[in-house]
Amino acid sequence: MFQNALRHGLFGLLLMTPALAAPTAEQRGKVFARTNCARCHAIDRVSKSPLKVAPPLRSLHRRYPIETLGEALAEGIYTGHADMPAFELSPDQIHDLLSYLKTLE
Repeated sequence: MFQNALRHGLFGLLLMTPALAAPTAEQRGKVFARTNCARCHAIDRVSKSPLKVAPPLRSLHRRYPIETLGEALAEGIYTGHADMPAFELSPDQIHDLLSYLKTLE
């Protein structure tokens, strides 16, 4: 009886673990933003950007449809000021970051 209960308990845990362990695209995108963007941009819904000229990520959808940013992210984002690093993202990184940006609209 105990072995049967243990077996079912372990089976249930195994079924739940992948769902708990695998981050979503939105979560991975937020981590990317925190790692690569937060030094200058606000990456949440309420904070001010640490660098005043850097728009909060939550406002990007007002300037550009988020779906159209994929090409720019793939080709590389280059700006006219020296503080903005050049970024070229992989297709998976683009998907994740855009998924996160959509949550901020």
